[in-house]
Amino acid sequence: MSIENLKKEELELLSYKDITNMLIEEKGAMNTADLFKKITKLLDLPESVYEKKIGDYYTTLTTDKRFLLLEDGRWDLRTRHTSDKVIIPTDTDEEEEEELEIKEEQEDLTDDFDSSVSDEDDFDDDEDDLKDLVVLDEEELELEE
Repeated sequence: MSIENLKKEELELLSYKDITNMLIEEKGAMNTADLFKKITKLLDLPESVYEKKIGDYYTTLTTDKRFLLLEDGRWDLRTRHTSDKVIIPTDTDEEEEEELEIKEEQEDLTDDFDSSVSDEDDFDDDEDDLKDLVVLDEEELELEE
């Protein structure tokens, strides 16, 4: 049954995605604007609905796995397209990528360390700092006051 032959009440029970699926099955690939114009026309929706909801409609199409955005900007059904290109990652690619990530992390750590430490910083031994330290008990503190 053609989508054009469906009553408005029947169409209102369907989601935009389902109507889009039916339109593309019947008419072939179409761009976003034409698809949504057709839907608003079928549902007798005002132009303001088209203007306000076209962005949401586009987002809906991008998240639905039934639809595929072609290079020319038209939407088609994913089932009509096959991918004859299969990319199989090899172990060497993964190993090289991991090594590169580790090297970048090490460089980042080195950069952070280098920027926080200057040549003028004095690295005194902790014992030197503590040799002048005197521990006072409460009685001695009272006497000083």
